[in-house]
Amino acid sequence: MAERPPLRVLIADDELLARERLEDLLRAEPNVVIVGTAPDGVSAANAIRTLHPDLVFLDVQMPGMTGLDVVRTIGAAAMPATIFVTAYDQYALQAFDVAAVDYLMKPFDDERFEQAFRRARRMIELEEIGRLRQQLLAVLQVGDGSSTGRVTHGAGTNSTQASAAGSSAAPASPYLERIAVEMKGKVRVVPVSQIEYIVASGPYAEVYAGEHKYVIRESMQALEERLDPARFMRIHRSAIVRLDLVDTLLKGAGGDYEVQLRNGVRLRVSRSRREAVERRLGVVP
Repeated sequence: MAERPPLRVLIADDELLARERLEDLLRAEPNVVIVGTAPDGVSAANAIRTLHPDLVFLDVQMPGMTGLDVVRTIGAAAMPATIFVTAYDQYALQAFDVAAVDYLMKPFDDERFEQAFRRARRMIELEEIGRLRQQLLAVLQVGDGSSTGRVTHGAGTNSTQASAAGSSAAPASPYLERIAVEMKGKVRVVPVSQIEYIVASGPYAEVYAGEHKYVIRESMQALEERLDPARFMRIHRSAIVRLDLVDTLLKGAGGDYEVQLRNGVRLRVSRSRREAVERRLGVVP
């Protein structure tokens, strides 16, 4: 039996470290050739047209042109097998999961990559990609939230479902109600109601819920914008706290402030946010 030709793979991601990581993982796979990398959506679309890869790892959130914009530009019928790379929550991922070979939610581990890649290789070898292309057309109907790299985070309703429900459906909440965390090849959905506080850790955020700590690929600025301000407040450039869990406002020497939560955790309050924190806690009118 003749040996199969190498699997031709394209990597499209605006983050250099993300591209390099995928390159390292793919180089460890047998009979794989990386035909190119793309740092943005426009380059990705051009590379798909000229390089004709068998498989593309396609970041959903890229400047200029998102991953879904790339699919629209190429056309679902002409798209190679696609593994979406995304930081979206579980409910948005449901759409990608039925339309793509698989998805990788950042940050993903080696085991999760291996699962997605093996699935893609198997489907390509069995020539099952054609049946996914019609499903991919459905994803292209997702509203403006997807085309701008955003999704609506409501009580488990994505924009496709909301459209199908009709105008009588209750409007989805504009704020996060759950956060999906990729861990050991699984996606765990953490209700926002369980989150106590969040602290920055480089390009990631550490989410604390009870005795658990979850790491997600999200900036503090993005989290601040997507969390309900009636429940959460950013008290420092590297800390967000759930207000109803604040037990004490501590005033230190030199004008430094901290908040102490009911569980005893202390978090620093930046001087620029001190007055706003005092107002929200009712210390000053």
